[in-house]
Amino acid sequence: MENNPTHETLHHPNEGDMDSSANNQMFNYGYTSMGVSEIEEEDDETHHHAGPIATINKEEEEEEDCVYVAVGKSETSMDALSWTLKNMATHSTTIYLIHVFPEIKHIPNPLGIGMIPRNQVSAEQVESYIAQERGKSMKLLQKFIQSCSTSKVKVDTILIESDIVAKAILDLIPILQIRNLVIGANKFQLRKSKSRKGNGVADQILKNAPQSCKVRIICERKEVNEHMMSPPPQVFSTRTTPNDTSSTRKQDHQHDSVSCICFKHKFK
Repeated sequence: MENNPTHETLHHPNEGDMDSSANNQMFNYGYTSMGVSEIEEEDDETHHHAGPIATINKEEEEEEDCVYVAVGKSETSMDALSWTLKNMATHSTTIYLIHVFPEIKHIPNPLGIGMIPRNQVSAEQVESYIAQERGKSMKLLQKFIQSCSTSKVKVDTILIESDIVAKAILDLIPILQIRNLVIGANKFQLRKSKSRKGNGVADQILKNAPQSCKVRIICERKEVNEHMMSPPPQVFSTRTTPNDTSSTRKQDHQHDSVSCICFKHKFK
């Protein structure tokens, strides 16, 4: 598989702090000749961009048959990829593996004792440690890459440095104009979602992804219907017993004001 090296720098400011350049984050997105894409979040103060910036051809991206699969350490990631290879991949498909790894805030102390903040060591030491962590991520992804290669499907890898997995992937959707996104989930996560207690990665992405992006949730190599992740509608009973009638009447005046506030807020 051949890839022409290109690079695009995308600025991504923090929410609620648009005017503060010191807190701006920078995404670096680029294809390398090894078929690996990397997206990093770095402080403006420590980022140094070298070389010309090439604009990604949007028309070529739209014509390309792309499927993005979020992968990590969980077994559900392989289930998601296996389902994608079986149900969505063709000879013209390119699968992009999205892997989010924790933001690197500390690095090993050069003196060999514990960890220290990254801003207390040289840029060279920071880059060296980041390179080691990327290597670990790529080692983790080898089984996914091998699975695509065995199926004779083109594969590329996107690495994102972030502590908030769901937000990192959601932010990526408009940047790369993602139309098809596949995420794995286990039965426990589905049950939590069904009971209104779910707040996992799949839940957050499914609820907040733009309509232009079709999000598919895979559990045990089967696609989960969206209604299976949605909690059942709440049913409120209006039946009362004779014993409840008098107490209900006594409380009517107390609840009237609260009800008015709720309805006013709801339909304002």
